[in-house]
This record gives sequence, structure tokens and C-alpha cells, in this order.
Amino acid sequence: QVQLVESGGGLVQAGESLRLSCAASGSIFSVKFMGWYRQAPGKQRYLVARITAGGRTSYADFVKGRFIISRDNAKNTVYLQMNSLKPEDTAVYYCNAYTNYDNWGQGTQVTVSS
Repeated sequence: QVQLVESGGGLVQAGESLRLSCAASGSIFSVKFMGWYRQAPGKQRYLVARITAGGRTSYADFVKGRFIISRDNAKNTVYLQMNSLKPEDTAVYYCNAYTNYDNWGQGTQVTVSS
């Protein structure tokens, strides 16, 4: 089992940046890839970005060119750098670690005002 703790959410204006962090603990060795998802009120949860154990990254089309996912293996932490934020980026952002099943953090709220 993997425990995940997100931090870094908040309220920003459109065009500004935020960096989310996700600290992982527990059975880290079993993690195949980690990612960030988001869920807006009344909507389903969508994958935002993913990074493999080897460092390969992938992004949803709606964040390509604006968001960057990275990892610090020494700190067991994954980051999501969010630039040029838009009001439609407003959501709860969840960290995910996939072993043979999904492990989720508690989520962190990101609110972008226009």
C-alpha cells in the first residue's frame, strides 16, 4: 500500500502559476507510475499528467504546453508545475500511484479566478 499526501493548492488569478507536490510513502518499490488527476464539481475525474518509474511523461491535451510533471526519487515526491492557469483548471487535484491498483491522495483544491 502507498500513502500519498498532496500539498500546494490554493487560489490564484488566471495566468498565474502553482506547483503541487505529492509525497509518497509505504510500498514505493511497487509503484509502476504516478500521476495527477483532477475533478471539477459535477464532473468525472480526468487524468492530467502521468510519469513512469523511468521518467517518461504524458499529458492530457488540455494541459499540454502549460503543465509539467516531474519527480524527485530521493524525496519520493512528484510535482505538478502548473503555468498559465485558466479558470477551467479549477478542480480538486488528486495524486495517484499505480501499483497493481490505484492509490489516491486526499486531494488539494486549486481555484483559478478570472
